[in-house]
Amino acid sequence: MKAVVFHEHGPVENLSLESVPVPEPGAGDVRIKVAYCALNHLDLWTRDGLPGLKLEMPHIGGSDISGTVDTLGAGTERYGFQPGDRVVVNPGVSCGHCRFCRMGEDPLCDTYHILGEHTRGGYAEYAVVPVRSLMSVPEGVPLKTAAAASLAYQTAYRMVVGRAKLRPRENLLVLGAGSGVSTACIQIGKMLGATVYTITSSDEKMRLAKAIGADHVVDYTKDTEWEKTLYKLSGKRGMDVVVDHVGEATWVKSMRTLGKGGRIVTCGGTTGPKLQLDVRHLFWKGHTVMGSTMANDQEWREVMGLVYAGKLEPVIDTEFGFADLPDAHRRMEEAEQFGKIVIRVAGEPDS
Repeated sequence: MKAVVFHEHGPVENLSLESVPVPEPGAGDVRIKVAYCALNHLDLWTRDGLPGLKLEMPHIGGSDISGTVDTLGAGTERYGFQPGDRVVVNPGVSCGHCRFCRMGEDPLCDTYHILGEHTRGGYAEYAVVPVRSLMSVPEGVPLKTAAAASLAYQTAYRMVVGRAKLRPRENLLVLGAGSGVSTACIQIGKMLGATVYTITSSDEKMRLAKAIGADHVVDYTKDTEWEKTLYKLSGKRGMDVVVDHVGEATWVKSMRTLGKGGRIVTCGGTTGPKLQLDVRHLFWKGHTVMGSTMANDQEWREVMGLVYAGKLEPVIDTEFGFADLPDAHRRMEEAEQFGKIVIRVAGEPDS
C-alpha cells in the first residue's frame, strides 16, 4: 500500500510517499480503508520529535481517520461492524478497565496512546485500529466531516463541557480562532448559550470567526493590549472561562482577562510550555487552572453525535490530495489555516 512516512524526526522534507506492507488486523482490531485523514498540530510535533517519544521507523502519522471497514480481526464480530461500513475512528486508545477508565478519565490510563502519535496512523491507504475505537458514520454525513471532527471536537468538548463546565450566559474566551480546536470551542460555546470572545490575526479570520458564532473578535496583531480590550468589552466582568492552547506567548494576558471565579483550561502550548503564574491572583480571585487531554469514549461519542445532528459543524479550511501532504504540513506550520486541513486518501466510496 501507499503511505506517507518519515524515517527520522525533523522538518517537513522528511515526509515521503512510499510503498509499505498492508497491515494485518490482530485480535480485537479492524483494518480500515482510509477515506480521509485530517491534520492536527500533534502531527507536526510527532514529526519534529517529542521528548521521550520512541517510534518504530518508518512512522506513519495521522490521527483523524475516517473510511470504510475492510477486514475484521478475530473477536470483533460482536461489535456489529461489517466490511464496507462507513466509520470514524477515536484516535485516543485506553485499556477500558483500569481505575481511571472506570472513572471516565480515559486519557489518564497508563496504557493511553494516540493513533498517529504513539502508533501508526492514517497517512496510508489502510490503517489497523481497535474495534472499540470505531463509530458508525450515518449516510448523509460526509466522511470528510467525520475525520475533521474526531480529535479537535473531542478535545474542545472535554475542555469546555467536561473540565471548565461552561454555563449559559457566561463569558468564554478562545485563544487563536483559526485552529481546529478553537473553531470547535467557539461553536460549542455558542451552543451552550455563552458569550464568546476570541482573538485572531487578520481581518479575514475575524470575519470567519464571527461567521461561526464569535460575538466579539479582536485582532491581536493590531491591538497588543488585547487583554484590556476584552476586559472592557465584557463590561469589566472579565472571562468566566478561557481556553488557551497557545501557551507561553499568551498565558499571562489570558490570566489577566479572568474575572472572579474564572477557570482557564489548556490542552497544549503551541508557542512553548513554560507558563508564568501570579499565585496572588489565583487565590484572591478564586481562579482555577486546568489541564485537559483528548476526551473519554462517552464524551467522544456525544460530541460526534452533535456533529451528526448538525448542531456542530466542523470548519474545513483546505482539502489536499494524498501526495500533497507535505504542503498541508507547511500550511499548518505557517498558521495560514482557519479550521481543519483534510487529506483525501481514497475519498468517499463510489465518488
